[in-house]
Amino acid sequence: MNDGLTARQTQILKALIDEYIKIAEPVGSFALEKKYDLGVSSATIRSEMVNLTKKGYLRQPHTSAGRIPTSVAMKFYIDQLMEERSLSVVDEVKAKEEVWDVRRDFGKLMEEATHALAEKTNSLAVSATDEGDTWSSGYSYIFENPEFGNMEVCRSVFELLEQERRIHELFFEKFLGTPMEVLFGEDLGWDYFEPVGIVATRFATGKKQGAIGVIGPFRLNYSAIIPTVRYFGNLIHELTEG
Repeated sequence: MNDGLTARQTQILKALIDEYIKIAEPVGSFALEKKYDLGVSSATIRSEMVNLTKKGYLRQPHTSAGRIPTSVAMKFYIDQLMEERSLSVVDEVKAKEEVWDVRRDFGKLMEEATHALAEKTNSLAVSATDEGDTWSSGYSYIFENPEFGNMEVCRSVFELLEQERRIHELFFEKFLGTPMEVLFGEDLGWDYFEPVGIVATRFATGKKQGAIGVIGPFRLNYSAIIPTVRYFGNLIHELTEG
């Protein structure tokens, strides 16, 4: 896993992950050659995909030629290749307006902020405090992702939402407490969570610690969701501290 990547391998890996996020299916060399300006042949792309597989950045889920990124690749993509798409000023103002009237009622603030995050990201949003309170919104968005066509995966996510102890474990034990974190299901060691990706942020609110985040497929649109989750965390902190 420590093998360095060449510039060409990095370019191919980024294109493959971008495509995988869009289509939710294994990506083949022909599709990359056709859709992305990589400057090399399909055969060369295929050869480099084999090399990336050997290095632990890709895996081949079926006997087909297509490959998908591993969690190692996705972490590399998020840390070094991805360009964040920050919220526009209009979106920031709209988000603040949606929670402004309930800013002095912490429970309602968390409820409205969680709902607004779900709507903005088209994802299942979850929030919690270290005292055990939890909020969630956007359940229907789960079913828009083919990964959750597997009933065991879907059931595992919904069971998580029903158990305050596991939500507390997720936000306040599994996450290390850095301002912005991404966690992949396979890192959790929970049954049927392998196709899941989670983006969350922690914040202080008075004497309590809070967290808010998004739960979705491993191929979440991280470039848009990470800055959005970060904004909502900062907004809640700002309103509660203010």
